[in-house]
Amino acid sequence: MNDGVFQALADAAKSQEPVALGIISGVKGSSPQKVGAKALFYGDGRIRGTLGGGCLEAEVQQRAVQALRTGEPAAFELLLDHDFGWDDGLICGGKVEGLILPNAQDAGERFWAQLGERRTSLAWGVGKDFSLGLIGDVAEISPARRAGPDFLYRETITPPCPLWIAGAGHIAQAVAPLAAQLDFAVTVFDDRPALANHRFFPPEVFVKSDVWERLLELRAPGGRSFGLIVTRGHRHDALVLQNWVHQPFLFLGMIGSARKARILFEHFEADKLATREELSRVACPVGIQIHSQTVPEIAVSIMAQFIEKRARSGAPQRDPNS
Repeated sequence: MNDGVFQALADAAKSQEPVALGIISGVKGSSPQKVGAKALFYGDGRIRGTLGGGCLEAEVQQRAVQALRTGEPAAFELLLDHDFGWDDGLICGGKVEGLILPNAQDAGERFWAQLGERRTSLAWGVGKDFSLGLIGDVAEISPARRAGPDFLYRETITPPCPLWIAGAGHIAQAVAPLAAQLDFAVTVFDDRPALANHRFFPPEVFVKSDVWERLLELRAPGGRSFGLIVTRGHRHDALVLQNWVHQPFLFLGMIGSARKARILFEHFEADKLATREELSRVACPVGIQIHSQTVPEIAVSIMAQFIEKRARSGAPQRDPNS
C-alpha cells in the first residue's frame, strides 16, 4: 500500500499544485520504514504518507522543500546512528537511501491515477536521469510514459488480494473493514439482505446477497485470493465449505473449534465431498492463537493469519531489484 500517495499525486497533477515525492529506495540494517515507503511534501509544510517520521522525515522534508524551490531532483543517504537520531530516539543503526523528486505531479494525472487504482499489475520506475515512467509493455497505457533502461528505483504495483467472506454477521462486520484497511479487496456474501448491505459494511467492501445456491455458483478468482467462512451456523458453514474447498483460494479459513473441524472433515471424507488433501488446506479454527475472546480480538487474530499467509505466498509487492 501507498497510503493514498498515488491518488494525492493524481490530485496534484489535476490542480497543478507543485509537490515533491520522497521515496525510500534502499535500506541497509534497521530502519523505521522499508524500501518503497513514500511521502509527498507540499510547499506549505503538509506531508502525505510517511518515510518513517521523526528526524529522518524532517530532514527529507527540508530537502524536499528546497528541491521544490530549485526544481532539482536529488538522491540522499542517511545513517541512522547515535549522532543523527538521538533527539527522536531514532537510533536504528541502519542506512537509508532515497530519492527526492520535485514536481512529481508533472508525470501526469493519468499516470499516477493508474498506479493508484491498481486494477492490474504495473511496473514503474525512476530512471538514472530522474525520469518517471512505466516499465515493460505499456501498449495499453495512455499516456505511455516509459522510464529508461537503468533505474534508481523500480517497483511493481499489484492489485489487492481478493478476500471472499461467507456470512455477514458480527464476525464478518468486524473482519471486513479491517481487511479493507489491510489491502484486501473484500466481498461479503450472505442470503440475508437485512445484514448483507452497506448499513453494516463500509462502501469499499462489495456486498452480494442472494440464495446460497446462486451465490455458490460464482467462481472465486485465482492467484492470491483468500476465503473466510463465518456463516450463522454449522449447516451453512458446511454448505459453503462443500463448494469453496474446491475453489482456487490460496488460503481458506473457517470459524469454529477443532472438534467441529474433525467431525465435519470426517463427514466430508466419508461422503466423498472432499479429499483429505483438499481439507488439509482449510484452517479451522481460523486465526492465530492470541487467546482472543471479543469479536474485535477474533477479527485481529483472523487477519493476522491472513497477512502471514499473504506474505508467504511468494508474490512480492515490489521489485526485489529496486
